[in-house]
Amino acid sequence: MTVLGRVDLTKSLPEKEYEERIPALQARLHELHRRCWKREIPSVVVFEGWDAAGKGGAIRRLTPTLDPRAFDVVPVAAPAGEEATHHYLWRFWRSVPEAGHLTIFDRSWYGRVLVERVEGFCAESEWRRAYREIADFEEQLASFGTILVKFWLHISRAEQLRRFKERAADRAKRYKIGPEDWRNRRKWGAYTAAVEEMLARTDRPGAPWIVVEAEDKRYARIKILESAAGALERGLDGPSPTKRLKKAERRLGRLAEV
Repeated sequence: MTVLGRVDLTKSLPEKEYEERIPALQARLHELHRRCWKREIPSVVVFEGWDAAGKGGAIRRLTPTLDPRAFDVVPVAAPAGEEATHHYLWRFWRSVPEAGHLTIFDRSWYGRVLVERVEGFCAESEWRRAYREIADFEEQLASFGTILVKFWLHISRAEQLRRFKERAADRAKRYKIGPEDWRNRRKWGAYTAAVEEMLARTDRPGAPWIVVEAEDKRYARIKILESAAGALERGLDGPSPTKRLKKAERRLGRLAEV
């Protein structure tokens, strides 16, 4: 069975339990974020998923208690202007967080092996090569000591259609749906194949994927907050990147003296 085929989309959470758990989780994230900032440990959270899977809502629940001076949300669209004249990873390197800061990517470098692959925006040789490039990129982040969390928000095709229709019927949400969303939906099979390969080839120690059962938004948001908090806690167990760098510099200095 495929990775997505094993996802149990029936998982849900009662509203009362959700309302009880989310404030405590947000407070926990606040404290962990503060400790990461104090110890100069950077962190990156990546959100990928189907259109209308709930990425924006999950990000809004992740950030309200965080210190705004120490985190950024980077929404990723098609490269334009200066971005389009560089290697596709260039714009992501520019947004890598400094020590102690958190960067949340609303879509990411995985566009190379998803939308760019399916829509033909790059050659097959380019998206195939991207798996190695992405692995190198994430390995460099991890080796520096960056906490890296990657979420794929998964919903069924039927649930996506329900949410599309709900958006189209609601004046306040109509801006969220456009011709591109409907066009992408018609290529569900091609995108599913691309997602399956992405999850299989880029799930590694130091850069694991967390597949989120997002049919029920409350369940998805709680799982995301718990997973992010757990990743920050594990990252705090090791030495900070700046201390490792200073130790390496001292070692190099002693070698130079010899």
